[in-house]
Amino acid sequence: MKNIIIFLSIVSLFGFAPDKLIKTKVAEGITISLPPELAPMTIDDIVQRYPSVRAPLAAYTDLNRTLDFSVNISATQWPDANLAIAQKFFKASFSSFYDRIDMIDEGIHDVHKKKLVYFEFESRVNGNKMTLGEQQPVFRYTYIQYLIEPNRTLVFTFNCPKSSKEDWQETVRAMMKTVRIK
Repeated sequence: MKNIIIFLSIVSLFGFAPDKLIKTKVAEGITISLPPELAPMTIDDIVQRYPSVRAPLAAYTDLNRTLDFSVNISATQWPDANLAIAQKFFKASFSSFYDRIDMIDEGIHDVHKKKLVYFEFESRVNGNKMTLGEQQPVFRYTYIQYLIEPNRTLVFTFNCPKSSKEDWQETVRAMMKTVRIK
């Protein structure tokens, strides 16, 4: 018992405890626990980062605006609950968004009695040599999961610069397992 107390004391001194997550209502019937570093995006941030007719249900960023978390309703609807086919479809669609993907993990997992398809990967979008300020490639870390229901597909997405992956990976994995949908 004494050894356990010493171990826990040492661990807490060096900051290995996971960040505290705060339960947050992101939309009607949808909650997730978020790290305190994330705050709701401004309308200008949403317009700039999500240029679409369909705004996200919720969108969050950090103070530096280098990482994002969003909840969206996908335009893609599935008539049945064939998650294996949906997983293949979503994975194939990534090639239209990125020039290169290095998959870290993927699958179907249970989150509070709901089955979600998830992907965790690093991506590269090549720069445009002809556009000033956009010549360099962009490297990102992304964790995305989908809840497929008969009338909607919810998409939960976190992404940050690849250089911040080590700082956020465990927090994001824990965060994504706190999703609750009524």
